[in-house]
Amino acid sequence: MIVVTGATGSIGRALVRRLRERDVLAVVRRPAEDLGGPYALADFDRPETIGALLSPGDRLFLNSSLWPGFADAHRAVIDLAAQAGVAQIVAVSVRDAAPGARLGMGVHGRVDAHLRKSGVPWTILQPSGFMQNLPRDFQDGTMYGSYGSAPINYIDARDIAEVAAALLTAPVGPDRDLVLTGPESLSHDRVAEEIGKALGRPARYVNLPLPEMAAHLEERQGIPQAHAAELAALMAEMGERGDGSWAEITTTVEDLTGRPPRSLSTFLADHKTDKTDEADHKSAG
Repeated sequence: MIVVTGATGSIGRALVRRLRERDVLAVVRRPAEDLGGPYALADFDRPETIGALLSPGDRLFLNSSLWPGFADAHRAVIDLAAQAGVAQIVAVSVRDAAPGARLGMGVHGRVDAHLRKSGVPWTILQPSGFMQNLPRDFQDGTMYGSYGSAPINYIDARDIAEVAAALLTAPVGPDRDLVLTGPESLSHDRVAEEIGKALGRPARYVNLPLPEMAAHLEERQGIPQAHAAELAALMAEMGERGDGSWAEITTTVEDLTGRPPRSLSTFLADHKTDKTDEADHKSAG
């Protein structure tokens, strides 16, 4: 059986749909009849509820949104999966994840390190930014950031799901980290231009110096001061102050699925009226 956590998020929903003809169990926190298939109620806040769903030989898709208990809960589920004798864990991480890195990169880095030592065959997916986050970022027509003019890569969550499906339905392969990207890297001015075209109304990106961006995050979005400063610094490191890693493009999606990843224009055409989903939209923050 393939057990899918985070099944009501953008990746999870797409993955469950993709695996509909397989023996798949969606793990959800509350009833989700709209998934159209079997599901079980369990919660990362109580890892044992997820562990109880696992049996020898299962394949586990490990994914959820970030919250303060993320690292401890995910590590506990990994331990329970090892005890249950699962055949493979495919986990969603983030690009440049490492213990001690900023914000979500550091949180994911701690979980990734634990998984690598678990004894369970593993694959860690390291996607770039989610296209699914962009409607929220531009919801008032303007996105603020500290990326500068550097190109940044975004990927459609559906492509992450299709990579996961390919891995979870093929023979278990070697342990590996896979960096997943979309087909193009664009500056946020270009992203705004694409969004404006798709919506038929102006959209713009406003670049702010780090202190102003931190203040914007604190005052406009209610993010605590220390976290806001870290997030603004992370934007700069992903953009013009970084090493360019967030602009690099890989062929992993096409290598594993047999087709190129979706472009931003394709995503926007498909999701003109979409709202962001609660369950697993994530970025490095």
